[in-house]
Amino acid sequence: MRKLISESLAMSERCLRTAFRSPDAFASAIIVPAIVMLLFGVVFSNIMDFGDISVINFIVPGLLLQTMGQSSVSTGIAINNDMTKGIVDRFRSMPISKSAVLTGHVIASVVKNIVTVAVTIGVALLIGFRPQASFLDWLVIGAMFLIIIFALTWIAVIGGLLSSNAEAVQGKLFLMFILPYLSTGFVPVEAMDIAWLRWFIANQPMTPMIDTLRGLMLGFPIENSTTMLAFAWGIGFTVVASVISVQIYKRKMS
Repeated sequence: MRKLISESLAMSERCLRTAFRSPDAFASAIIVPAIVMLLFGVVFSNIMDFGDISVINFIVPGLLLQTMGQSSVSTGIAINNDMTKGIVDRFRSMPISKSAVLTGHVIASVVKNIVTVAVTIGVALLIGFRPQASFLDWLVIGAMFLIIIFALTWIAVIGGLLSSNAEAVQGKLFLMFILPYLSTGFVPVEAMDIAWLRWFIANQPMTPMIDTLRGLMLGFPIENSTTMLAFAWGIGFTVVASVISVQIYKRKMS
């Protein structure tokens, strides 16, 4: 176990070094989420109205999930590059645990996502985001962030393993970009006039996550069922996607 942990940390360090040596990767991970926050929080705020809630306070949770999804897709692309460019074959000839490659990418994704979320929240604070969360609330928010990051990352790992190239990875994982917009991240459920779309928004997995984060951040009352559902979706996706990822990886390595 100790050997697996040390090898996974070594692999995660390699992934982080590779990611942040590339200017494009740095821009995608840090600058793009900040620009998106500025666009929605400043440029588009004049055409959005949420009553007593300011635009920036309302949209921050949804933008954070969209940011985490985008960052996780880059992990899927990195895994695909390892699989298709022969790097994994070199690792296979070395005395390291096979699973260390996957866990290293996942750990690196968690670190990148935490940095990206911190930067995005920092930009939001600069343009008017005013959370009302208590210390305990922030602990729950942090736990929610970690669960979402792990879930999205393991789903991205599946996309990376099953794709033939980087472009295919983005195609397989397009829902990570779409679902935050088809949730309560930017429009309340009751504002939807189309019945089937209103039903989908109310029942898709990112909606309870966003509602939980928004309620905790702004001090709004949240139903226990909503919070439990948010954690259940996150934990469920993490467990199922990680098991599937490991099985796909083992099959490819054999």
